[in-house]
Amino acid sequence: MTRIVPTSVPGQPDPPPRTLYRSPDGVDVVDCHPREVSQLLAAGGPLWVDIDSTVRSQHALLEKVFRFHPLAVEDTLNPASRVKLEEYEGYLFIIIRGVTLADDTSDPYDLETKDLYCFLGAQYLVTVHAGPMASVDRVAESMRRNPDIIGRGVERVLHAILDDTIDAYFPILDQIDAFIDGLEEQVFVDFQEDALRELFHVKRLVLSLRRYLSPSREVMNILTNRPSMLLTPDAQLYFRDIYDHVLRINDALDTYRDLLSSTMDSYLTQVSNRLGSTTKALSVMATMSIPFVVVSGMWGMNFRDVPLSNWPHGFWVLLLLQLGLGGLLVAYLRRRRWL
Repeated sequence: MTRIVPTSVPGQPDPPPRTLYRSPDGVDVVDCHPREVSQLLAAGGPLWVDIDSTVRSQHALLEKVFRFHPLAVEDTLNPASRVKLEEYEGYLFIIIRGVTLADDTSDPYDLETKDLYCFLGAQYLVTVHAGPMASVDRVAESMRRNPDIIGRGVERVLHAILDDTIDAYFPILDQIDAFIDGLEEQVFVDFQEDALRELFHVKRLVLSLRRYLSPSREVMNILTNRPSMLLTPDAQLYFRDIYDHVLRINDALDTYRDLLSSTMDSYLTQVSNRLGSTTKALSVMATMSIPFVVVSGMWGMNFRDVPLSNWPHGFWVLLLLQLGLGGLLVAYLRRRRWL
């Protein structure tokens, strides 16, 4: 099992965790020192702390300040943790997998996945991820421009992060749609023989997305429908929107899988038809060559008295005879619909 080990650069201070806090009297605190996190937590008010698990001092806050369960803390160091929702005393632990198309590889079908770990308490939200994460960065930038969002509750911040993470699937769906359009043109218009390899690549991409998304459906279903002391009914309405997005993405992936299967069947059908046409052409050539083989073999025997062997026009007569017999065989086979 691979684990992410928090590290520190010698001689350089560790970067502080991303922090956003609103006090009960409406004062906002942004990106405080790690030592101040415990003070903000004790003061009350909505608090969001975003932790990079690759930074040792940031990751230590999970145990030393928030005192999360060791098993949950261990999961944040395991990039292969499964998508799930677990309820501990006083907080919910949620794991969601974010997916994007990899930009640093030459393979256009390569996916890049990253787990997002969320601890939701009554007055705090802690998110953990290894290195930068686009969805969290976008939400943090939005929160900096509009801090009033966190004043509505940390569950609204959780909704914004999960919503952005799930919505990242939609650009990938648009790219898959473009891939399928190109494949259909290669199969039905140009019939390129290397289209089968592209078909397998796109189908693997669709199946991978479906495998990553399916567990998220159960997590969103729990956040939407299961009563919880940490989620008000009004907040669950927002998670219902994410659950609807998950269902839409899942339905789109099922549709793409069916389209790819039908396109693959059409490709194999065209290959079979082309093979049949080639076989038919070879059969016609073989049928027409039968009289040549028979007649030439008979008149090529080493006997002294071969009919027409001394006739000046014998060659042309036998040639016409062979062509005529070949034509009659082809006509007979076509009449019987064997060709």
